[in-house]
Amino acid sequence: MRVFKFGGASVKDALGVKNLVSVLEEVGHENTLIVISAMGKTTNAMEVVIGNYFNNQAELQAALQDVIKYHNQIIIDLFENERHSVFNTVKTLFEELKAFLKTNKSPDYNFVYDQVIGYGELVSTTIISAYLNEVGYKNNWIDVRQLIKTDDYYRRANVNWDQTQTNILTHINTNQLNITQGFLGSDKNNFTTTLGREGSDYTAAIIAYCLNAESVTIWKDVPGVLNADPRYFENAQLLNVISYTEAIELAFYGASVIHPKTLQPLQRKEIPLHVKSFIQPQNNGTVVKKFKGIDPVVPCFILKQNQVLISLSTLDFSYVVEENISEIFNLLSKYKMKVDVIQNSAISFSVCFENNYNNLEPLLLHLKAKFKVTCHDNVSLFTIRHYNEQAIQKLEKGKTILLKQMYQNTVQIVTK
Repeated sequence: MRVFKFGGASVKDALGVKNLVSVLEEVGHENTLIVISAMGKTTNAMEVVIGNYFNNQAELQAALQDVIKYHNQIIIDLFENERHSVFNTVKTLFEELKAFLKTNKSPDYNFVYDQVIGYGELVSTTIISAYLNEVGYKNNWIDVRQLIKTDDYYRRANVNWDQTQTNILTHINTNQLNITQGFLGSDKNNFTTTLGREGSDYTAAIIAYCLNAESVTIWKDVPGVLNADPRYFENAQLLNVISYTEAIELAFYGASVIHPKTLQPLQRKEIPLHVKSFIQPQNNGTVVKKFKGIDPVVPCFILKQNQVLISLSTLDFSYVVEENISEIFNLLSKYKMKVDVIQNSAISFSVCFENNYNNLEPLLLHLKAKFKVTCHDNVSLFTIRHYNEQAIQKLEKGKTILLKQMYQNTVQIVTK
């Protein structure tokens, strides 16, 4: 069986859904499972709904109505029959969402986030499954929450692999075309959980691992994995082949094409990962497989924005020793900060991290009780894999360098 994953950009409108059918016509659809994200920018729109639910109830219904209208327009553009059952199916899903927002008693933002955000995937797959049936591609729509079981770490849940594998082997018929959602799972109480932003790639890898799939293909609006994001860097080059190890390194440092967790289950079973263009599906794209390094060997540039850099020193100018470092990392873990770079000397310790849970202020208050703290918010972290001097000079030109760290194959630079 093959596993395909289509992201939001590929199905942002009716033309995108029709193009998905064209891709299946080009590459075949037999013995295939398709993982699909929310359409277009729906996840962002749903985050607005969640924000209004907590902070601006007056705008809640308008924000939700925008999401509903967007999807209804896609249905209208896809189906000639205005009485097609998909209209009622989607309406029922949105009624479920409205009911949750009306009756929920939990003040936990992360819990509410996961219960609300997943309707984007549920609706997108419902529409696409119905359209595929309409044009002759009979398929089985599956609620991925019945397959992937997790703990209750909302917004970044951890997979229960044994239970998930049992569910997948039980519920998926590999002899037919299957459609399911990315990004989602459920906990032991059947509340919806999510695997982290961009978690649809991870979903595809989880299912591929459990089914011993022959391959995973991620369909993107780019020709494959590039050595740099063309939105921020000029003259980006296509990487033809990447080893699992190299791809995991790139993902760890923040390369946006591949989710950091996606590659590990694929590597364990040596399942190749293809990254291809849904605009030109006949092209080879990039393959991640058992290999050494990358081809071609060129510097790879990665940018992570909206980072926080803090520098710490002891109040009495004593050495920063193991006890201090242990306490710092315990606090970073407590406040759910994702660490990207650390650097220390005898009397100072610097760390660059992502403040995804908006816990910076309480973290700083806690740190200031024991350390002298300097904080730079909204900084950029640049990483270059396989760097050379020319690449570093070009990157640093015109920037204020706050931190720089070099390893054998990697340089990381924090700028303001």
